[in-house]
Amino acid sequence: MKNLESLLAVLDKYEIKGSQKGAVVSGIEFDSRKVAPAAGGAPLYVAQRGTQVDGHKFIPQAVAAGAGCIVCEEFPQEISDNVTYIKVSDSSAALGKLASAFYNFPSKNLKLVGITGTNGKTTTVTLLHRLFTNMGYMVGMLSTIVNRIGEREIPATHTTPDAVQLNKLLAEMVAAGCEYCFMEVSSHSICQGRIAGLHFTGGIFSNITHDHLDFHKTFANYIAAKKMFFDMLPATAFALTNADDRNGLVMTQNTKAKVSTYSLQTTATFKGRITDNSFEGLQMEINRKEVFFKLCGKFNAYNLLAIYGTAMLLGASEEEVLRTMSGLDSATGRFQIYRNIKGCTAIIDYAHTPDALKNVLSTIKDITENSAEVITVVGCGGDRDALKRPIMAETACQYSNKVILTSDNPRTEDPNAILAEMEKGVPVSFRQNVLVIENRHEAIKAGCMMLSAGGVLLVAGKGHETYQEINHVRHHFNDMEEVIKNWNE
Repeated sequence: MKNLESLLAVLDKYEIKGSQKGAVVSGIEFDSRKVAPAAGGAPLYVAQRGTQVDGHKFIPQAVAAGAGCIVCEEFPQEISDNVTYIKVSDSSAALGKLASAFYNFPSKNLKLVGITGTNGKTTTVTLLHRLFTNMGYMVGMLSTIVNRIGEREIPATHTTPDAVQLNKLLAEMVAAGCEYCFMEVSSHSICQGRIAGLHFTGGIFSNITHDHLDFHKTFANYIAAKKMFFDMLPATAFALTNADDRNGLVMTQNTKAKVSTYSLQTTATFKGRITDNSFEGLQMEINRKEVFFKLCGKFNAYNLLAIYGTAMLLGASEEEVLRTMSGLDSATGRFQIYRNIKGCTAIIDYAHTPDALKNVLSTIKDITENSAEVITVVGCGGDRDALKRPIMAETACQYSNKVILTSDNPRTEDPNAILAEMEKGVPVSFRQNVLVIENRHEAIKAGCMMLSAGGVLLVAGKGHETYQEINHVRHHFNDMEEVIKNWNE
């Protein structure tokens, strides 16, 4: 329970109708269906303007369900007695600030570090969580795969939770004694105000490539969304950016935070160099220290530099950090390797953007010195950025000997229509090396059967996911399980 007046103190500017004197808020909701009366107070409903639904239309339902306070961007025509209406310019940003205040500003009681970028977010937060846990700290994590409070797992539904759930989880971390929290910050969450009101100790930028243009419409908008995260960091925070990404320094050009960089190619605060790269791992030199890591590939070298740099900026011991990092395994579904008795290698990876797919395939080519047969099984998700579909297919063809185009999570789209769009990216000269098998079970089976001894099978796009979503229904599906089943039959 919170006094309404204390909550309103976090809003910069608002207009009010109705008497808020003595009003007690029992909870905050942005879904009118979840509004319910509570003893000793009444829920506060925030009407958000979403991409598909306008929450203002459901203000009457929220009031009827017992909401005592309404936060909105325009007052409704009908004003109910005993209800307080608060008009703000941006209800989504207000939701984040109000949720933070309702849960006693949990981010101020944690060292909260956010990472944003197109690729590498999940691997980075997962390994940071493992690193600091293994060094003896109580740590929280918010990621695409799973949320964690210490070792307790909470299922994740979004890369970044909604503002209410986010602050609730952070408050639980504080109550559990967490000192650190590492979280993925999606471009959607930045634009939608989900991180408004949070106090970050630091921010990390990984890279930015073609993705989410179904939401952002243009690449410039996508870059601007990522940059907003660094623009809002306080002067007390650090901003760690990838100097090798052409937009890396763009991200931090207006930040108040202290800027540090990491790089494999140029002078940087945290400089790395790959000395050996194999399926067994990476031999790297980091700030003139030679270390072996279990992760492989150039893209993971960047992730490792970001992790090392973050730990250093948080004041950890360099010797302890490097020693602990050398024992870390990859995140689930991120360049996850399985080998059979014939010497074939399967790699399961979440790569679902052209650049991520290119990074994984380039790594395979580098490690095998371009001598092994590579078969790629790949699809594209439905109800998502359609512009990348032909590019994904083209990228797969460019770096593979054979390609099998298949279904990913078609969601509400016709999977064959998605595949037809992917086929547009297949070069004419490569068509004889491409199979289109809509059924993902059969596509992976075909890849396993076709692969010659010593070859590499890449199954891309779903990684850690254990389902396939078709018309709003999630059916159990696990790429690694499919590979193991087919190779062991």
